[in-house]
Amino acid sequence: MHPVRHPRNVVIIGLAFIVVGALYALGAVPLGYHIEWAGVTMLGALGVAMSLMAYVLIAGSSGD
Repeated sequence: MHPVRHPRNVVIIGLAFIVVGALYALGAVPLGYHIEWAGVTMLGALGVAMSLMAYVLIAGSSGD
């Protein structure tokens, strides 16, 4: 059985990228860095895109 066979796991994959983007934004100020909003936005968009495409691949694959 493929590890990403259940749609619930797809949400976890997408949330991982969104959490990394949030940590990137929240950790910049205490560490003395400037928040690069383009990076935060792209990590969020990557999370949504990864979730969507993983779900499409799971939904379109055979149920073996």
